[in-house]
Amino acid sequence: MIKSELIARITAQNPHLYEHEVETLVKAIFNRISQALAEGDRVELRGFGMFEALKREARTGRNPRIGEVVAVDSRAHVQFKPGKAMHARLNRAEINPD
Repeated sequence: MIKSELIARITAQNPHLYEHEVETLVKAIFNRISQALAEGDRVELRGFGMFEALKREARTGRNPRIGEVVAVDSRAHVQFKPGKAMHARLNRAEINPD
């Protein structure tokens, strides 16, 4: 699903909202999540999962075409860990409220 499909589905489920209002809300949520990750915060959405920005250290790599050794700079990447409810939905298991 892409963002425009998400907006269309939310709009269809909530006929009292205009599409441009839903688009504004979805963009605001995604922007806030991105901003929090850029600031080093962890984002946890109960029942869905957790996003966390992690740092990969600098390393030496190899150019696969010519075999030359190249330096790869350190960089950040986002890790997603599904929540218990999401994991259960994906595996079609019953959710235990423990």
